[in-house]
Amino acid sequence: MNNVDPNELVRNFATLKRGDVGLVGGKNSSLGEMIGALGEKGIAVPGGFATTSHAYWYYVDYNDIRDKIASLVTEWQEGKLSLAETGQAVRKLFLRGNWPADAAEAIKKSYRELSERSGVENLSVAVRSSATAEDLPDASFAGQQETYLNIFGEDALLDACRRCYASLFTDRAISYRQTRGFDHMCVALSIGVQRMVRSDLSGSGVMFSIDTESGFDKVVLINAAWGLGENVVQGTVNPDEYQIFKPLLDNPRVTPILQKKRGDKSIKMVYGDKQAPTRNVPTSKAERAAFVLSDTEIMQLARWGCTIEKHYGCPMDMEWAKDGITGELFIVQARPETVHSQQEATVFKSYKVTQKGPVLTTGRSIGVAAVSGRVCLIESAKDIDKFIDGSILVTESTDPDWVPVMKRAVAIVTDQGGRTSHAAIVSRELGLPAVVGTGNATYVLHTGQDVTVSCAEGDQGFVYSGTCDISTETIDLTGLPDVNTKVMLNLADPAAAYRWWRLPSDGIGLARMEFVVSTAIRIHPMALIHPERVKDEAALREIDRLTAGYDSKPDYFVDKLSRGLATLCAAVYPKPAIIRMSDFKTNEYAGLIGGAAFEPKEENPMLGFRGASRYYNPRYREGFALECAAIKRVREDMGLDNAIVMIPFCRTVGEAKKVLDVMAGNGLRRGQNGLQVYVMCEIPSNVILAERFTEHFDGFSIGSNDLTQLTLGIDRDSGELLADLFDEQDAAVKWMISNVIKVARAKGKKIGICGQAPSDHPEFARFLVEAGIDSISVIPDSFVAVKQHVVDGETGGLDAYDVF
Repeated sequence: MNNVDPNELVRNFATLKRGDVGLVGGKNSSLGEMIGALGEKGIAVPGGFATTSHAYWYYVDYNDIRDKIASLVTEWQEGKLSLAETGQAVRKLFLRGNWPADAAEAIKKSYRELSERSGVENLSVAVRSSATAEDLPDASFAGQQETYLNIFGEDALLDACRRCYASLFTDRAISYRQTRGFDHMCVALSIGVQRMVRSDLSGSGVMFSIDTESGFDKVVLINAAWGLGENVVQGTVNPDEYQIFKPLLDNPRVTPILQKKRGDKSIKMVYGDKQAPTRNVPTSKAERAAFVLSDTEIMQLARWGCTIEKHYGCPMDMEWAKDGITGELFIVQARPETVHSQQEATVFKSYKVTQKGPVLTTGRSIGVAAVSGRVCLIESAKDIDKFIDGSILVTESTDPDWVPVMKRAVAIVTDQGGRTSHAAIVSRELGLPAVVGTGNATYVLHTGQDVTVSCAEGDQGFVYSGTCDISTETIDLTGLPDVNTKVMLNLADPAAAYRWWRLPSDGIGLARMEFVVSTAIRIHPMALIHPERVKDEAALREIDRLTAGYDSKPDYFVDKLSRGLATLCAAVYPKPAIIRMSDFKTNEYAGLIGGAAFEPKEENPMLGFRGASRYYNPRYREGFALECAAIKRVREDMGLDNAIVMIPFCRTVGEAKKVLDVMAGNGLRRGQNGLQVYVMCEIPSNVILAERFTEHFDGFSIGSNDLTQLTLGIDRDSGELLADLFDEQDAAVKWMISNVIKVARAKGKKIGICGQAPSDHPEFARFLVEAGIDSISVIPDSFVAVKQHVVDGETGGLDAYDVF
């Protein structure tokens, strides 16, 4: 190739389009597309240029190595050479090569022009590989080739470009192409040279336009750490994590940040020198305690993510960086998400883990599966050959060199990394459950140990001791018919809410606030308001630890509760999410941190100081005010106005009035801003005086367990002695249910039921349908079965029977 046109060797990003994958690879063509098409929409992308596939083949042929590469690859495919021998030999061919003079000059000229445009001599640049077959919707080459950061000077740039070419034949890249059926001699490499964002003085990270584990398409996920972004990508740091609700991003009056989780961010990558352009240093205590991004910056990135996704027409995986000098945010990479975009939407598998052993460690769950197996602890990449096939790989973190051994594992557990780390991305692509960012897996686990890795319990992953029982169920949503009776979900755990977004439910019929309090908050609300009343020194220390970083201790309660409830509401938005205010019994409240100082001891807490009676009582009224503040924040500050409040265990009409007055005093006035307030129908008085209760509430939800208990006079916790008599299908209980349904319908009020009976007993579902109930709320595992029971009830699919 002689007298080559420089424009065929190097192209400015601004001249590239997304269709130029064959010329400059997916990464570089995407950068050009964003600069050209999305710059006017406010999305900032650092400028730069790309070498073309012509330049790659020019380099190969100028050094006469094309046939040598092909021969080495063939020998490997025929089993004459090992993968390591082949990769090393091919890389040496590239690294010993020389640049054609005109190619070198074209690169240097483009670098000088980029430096001049930036006003900096010998501009610091990022040098990234972009294979011409990469970043397609069905194939991810993430991390297969090398990236070099903080490169400055023409000679250093040419050397980095040469090393990028060689990285097309790393062992992992060769293996990946072979597995995916790519012809090694038909894939070229483009090199992207991009102005460095001074994120070494600030932070950077990764952003997905969908939830990475469930594929829930209404959230943006952002990971963030201090310094350059390689630590987040490689999984060598536990980053901050933010979740943002996409449907409300266009509303300037709300801030729909559903989750903000602070990572420890123990190290950061900063600039080094010419010999080592980057280096890792420990972060300060202040950096570890702080979030990398402000709410304004989180919202800006999320809006950019949505704009990019809309432009490309598919879920996207993006990298971002913040300049520590100017404070500006930039998108530095964008590529299609390659896992959930390829999955069938109407069929998915659900896992359930029972007979659990002690919890050994926890971290972020990757995937939704669970598996039991034997640990194989590998502390260093040099020991990879010691891995035992079919084991659970436990290590500090992974990088692309680990891919061959990851493929032979049944699960992966790491000390470091978030949901956008290398270990997470590869585990997802391989379909393996992984628990990342445990912080201590290599310390508490050992080779040969039998454990169970569970990612089936929400966004927190667990490693249990021993072999647990694991059951699976394939849920097929195809052909589910429409019904008049709404089928809703009972959801309590925000961490697992997105797992069920594909179910065609009619909303959440019961979200138990106390679950969020006990798992995410753990502290008695009154102990946060009046810590001076807590005499337990250990409890006070734990309260101080958990609330560190908050302006006040009550702020901790409101923040944690509002984010948990908002996540539940988001999972079904804009369909209703009925949130039951706290319904702990006094013994359960006392079990919270600091709770013993505020709770009386009762002989029968089931019938004692619980539900509505607490909300206006001086012993808890301040705590209820925090619950109200959280609901107000969910509806008004976050914008999730599908949240409906429900009052439990409301014994009298007078009590209803008192509760509504207290709520109004805390900014939750029924009817204002569309707020609806329901009441649990679980006490005979709720049925007997149903008409009067309808004057104060917008709907009922039948709590069949308590209603059965109080109608039949049976303590549901009394054990086996009276178990045979506790029957939700008893004629007296059915009479109660049937009559309150009649009153609700006559008064134009909504009425539903939340309980297990419609799941277990098709005839009970038929009874409810025939009685005219508006909705039935069930656990997700029972949804499909109950939907069919409702169909049978509405169409007469079951034999008729005497209701009473």
